[in-house]
Amino acid sequence: MKKSFKIAVFAVLFTFWGYSCSTVPITGRKQLNALPESEMLAMSLTQYEEFLQTNKVSDDKAQTELVKRVGGRIAAAVEEYFSNHGLKDRIEDFAWEFNLVEDETPNAWCMPGGKVVVYSGILPITKTETGLAVVMGHEIAHAVARHGNERMSQQMGVQLGGTVLSIAIDEKPEQTKSIFMAAYGVGSQVAFSLPYSRLHESEADQLGLIFMAMAGYNPEEAVDFWQRMAAQGGQKPPEFLSTHPSDETRIRKLREFLPEAKKYYKKN
Repeated sequence: MKKSFKIAVFAVLFTFWGYSCSTVPITGRKQLNALPESEMLAMSLTQYEEFLQTNKVSDDKAQTELVKRVGGRIAAAVEEYFSNHGLKDRIEDFAWEFNLVEDETPNAWCMPGGKVVVYSGILPITKTETGLAVVMGHEIAHAVARHGNERMSQQMGVQLGGTVLSIAIDEKPEQTKSIFMAAYGVGSQVAFSLPYSRLHESEADQLGLIFMAMAGYNPEEAVDFWQRMAAQGGQKPPEFLSTHPSDETRIRKLREFLPEAKKYYKKN
């Protein structure tokens, strides 16, 4: 049996085995989470600390306090939601941290364990505290939905033949790190399964709306934020070639889900 065929067979078995391992909160979708969360958390801490050591943490006190305030409110909402729905164990090992780094890229991400980084380049687009809540709610939703584990599980099966994560870290550290960082939107991207990537974005939008609403931020402003993002321009590939929904699709789906999200809205 050729090596490539063995890897393909293992990847299929790997996917089948992991598919029933986890369910996404709120949406109820079954997902592939074949990698132990304990190992994902350990790797997250290592890569997070390395990132902070090699990137400039902002010294703008006002903006940093804003990021920490919004992050803290959304984290509290996440903990409340999970506690109320018997899912507290899903985030029991989270130790929330929120940092603002000086980088002109309009980006933000959240690693397993609640390690959140916002890039200064996205603040001119968020404009307001509520706009920032849209972004942070979305990124935190990716983490608590374990989208990174799901994406990395797929890629570990395809690229590394389903190698156990701890072994992959020892034997192929750079490749494993690359897969991990791409799975969480840090650094260069790799070619993930496109439909899953779009699905993850839509799920994070949906969960993020609920979390920001519970934190006291008006979810209606999510539409305004994504319209501003769309207005940034730049040449974009057709949706079927993109890992993200088209701007039109994303905004339409946000509007469709707003009535449900507003049920959770706690006005301050």
